[in-house]
Amino acid sequence: MKQALMTTALGIALAAPAWSGVERIEVIERGPFAAGLSFGEAGSYEKIRGIAHIALEPGTAANAAIVDLDRAPRDADGKVRFSSEFLMLRPTGRQSTLIYGVNNRGGIAILGQVNGTVPMHNDPTTAADAGDGFLMRHGFTLLFSAWTWDVAPQGPGDRPLVLTPPIARGPGGKSIFGKVQNEFTVPAASPTAVYAGMRGLTYEPAVPDDPDATLTRRARPNEERHIVPRAKWRFLPPAQPHGPGQVTLEGGFQPGMLYELVYTAKDPKVAGAGLAGIRDLLGYFHEHPFEGASPPRSILIFGISQSGRLIGRMLHDGLDVSESGALAFDGAYIEVPGGGGSAGFNSRFVQPTRHPSLLEEHDYPSDAFPFTSAPSRDAETGRTASTLDRAKDKQGRLPKIMIANTSTEYWNRDASLVTTSPDGQRDVEPAANTRVYAFMGAQHYVGRSRSREPYTNCVSTTDHYLPMRALLLGLERWTVADAEPPPSAFPRIDDGTLVTVEKYRALFPAKFDLTPPALNLREPRLRFGPEFELHGVPTRVPPAHGSEFATLVPAPDSDGNDRGGVRMIELEVPLGTHTGWNMRAAHTGFAWATARFDGSFSPFPRTRGESGGDPRQALSERYSDRRAFEALVRAAAGRQKAAGFLLDEDVDRAVNENLGLYDRIMARDQASLSCEYLFLSQPPK
Repeated sequence: MKQALMTTALGIALAAPAWSGVERIEVIERGPFAAGLSFGEAGSYEKIRGIAHIALEPGTAANAAIVDLDRAPRDADGKVRFSSEFLMLRPTGRQSTLIYGVNNRGGIAILGQVNGTVPMHNDPTTAADAGDGFLMRHGFTLLFSAWTWDVAPQGPGDRPLVLTPPIARGPGGKSIFGKVQNEFTVPAASPTAVYAGMRGLTYEPAVPDDPDATLTRRARPNEERHIVPRAKWRFLPPAQPHGPGQVTLEGGFQPGMLYELVYTAKDPKVAGAGLAGIRDLLGYFHEHPFEGASPPRSILIFGISQSGRLIGRMLHDGLDVSESGALAFDGAYIEVPGGGGSAGFNSRFVQPTRHPSLLEEHDYPSDAFPFTSAPSRDAETGRTASTLDRAKDKQGRLPKIMIANTSTEYWNRDASLVTTSPDGQRDVEPAANTRVYAFMGAQHYVGRSRSREPYTNCVSTTDHYLPMRALLLGLERWTVADAEPPPSAFPRIDDGTLVTVEKYRALFPAKFDLTPPALNLREPRLRFGPEFELHGVPTRVPPAHGSEFATLVPAPDSDGNDRGGVRMIELEVPLGTHTGWNMRAAHTGFAWATARFDGSFSPFPRTRGESGGDPRQALSERYSDRRAFEALVRAAAGRQKAAGFLLDEDVDRAVNENLGLYDRIMARDQASLSCEYLFLSQPPK
């Protein structure tokens, strides 16, 4: 049962010089988690919800990277103040490693992927919210806090973590104005459209129904924009209070078009304050006892997708180091960030929700040089740099970092750039403190769609959450005991496992139901103007395009399964072809484009007689029976375990997942186009 507490103020003794950081903590709720359930040797957990009051001092070296911090209102002592709500789940009465889970669009992500269950209402409370209890059984303290503002209103009872950041002001406290771009599509013909990003908010026009705003449309990202006459469209209020705005068009919006809305907005948020808030909250817990518990023995930060890219930006800007010169976190696990991380999250009028895919949003700051953890050279500019150039603490130390992408990020998020030169000509070895992994045959998240819509193929259900669990424990051992984790495993240019799309298509088997795309994402160099390069202030919106970064994809084997990287059990003992790409259905209007997050799966024919010309070897030719298949799966699981990518506690789960799919393929109606056979009878979590 939740126990409300009297607010507790925990002050930091401020000595000269006074550091920025958490000045006090309000604990607003404290009580047992999961009704006091014991999680093995870790025992019971408690839940603490609070508010961190944070002060940032403009002008210090540690805060110099925060765009527009010097333009935020200050208190009498010259500091910029704001607050951030946080939520903590921790073992009762024991010290542990703390994992800070960067929330994704206000929502807790780590519990869904690592523990297997997304907590109801973003408010983990019950034993069911703990999923299989993995993180709790291993004794981690879990911490989540608000860092971004652009989160759309959610359902009744939901508790997203949303930051109210400082607002940048001009001289005399006047509003700052600037151009804002919003690109959007519609899945079906509609008279209205929301123009904010995915589950997000955007800056709204400074002038209601701005008469000077422009709406354009085009069929592909690199095509010429066609202006829609201003008399044919207008702005509408949000569909729900505090939600994103809408726009209506005479004749309606149509699928197959990229629409772009540009107008003048005002009052930019100091978005980088959210990153500094994470830094300072972790710095506080690193050094101070909290509510009867000692500081954690180690602090890790964990992010998925947008949240992983945010960690990359913190490292790039040196916002992993506090004003005292200490590292805010000892280790970082960055899951499916693609090549992103060196742009976005910390500029004027930035929209953290946005990121490019093959189809959309190429004009938002997301993927920019440098991409590699070790120095690499951009031949076009002559610049040599790494993502970690500013990330060292005062003693020259760096956090220990794991970066993990799936096959999908190689097709749709520039992932090859993490380990290659920007021209795609050479491999770049990760820095000594960094490991890079590629989960072959997996998609952005484990596939859960039972329908092909709005794509052409069934999704890939390759389970990369299992190696993720093993690597997370490996990261803890690396930071606490300096025990080496598995070596980096990613496709490479020098051994032929990383190739051009043209080479991929030539190698991919023909004459079955998967046809590879002709393109992968090749993000252009974006030119927002000289003020953006110097100060994070865009003066050219939309930006001009420079040359594209050269991106590559994993080479396929004779079955169409990716080579190199971490070869998942599903690829070591395959039941079909697993790809990182899926194609959009023709009725979406973008049949040339790949799905943003989804891959594909096509089972092998069961027998040669069922092949219908399919060149891939049949299941009966590969495995004499179920027992033979199981023996090979168990052997592959043993190799994964020995390599550090599978835990002993997860071996049976991995084997059973593969056996279950074998059984369902053998029982499926081969003529059916349904994807239901990929899943157990109960709905996926």
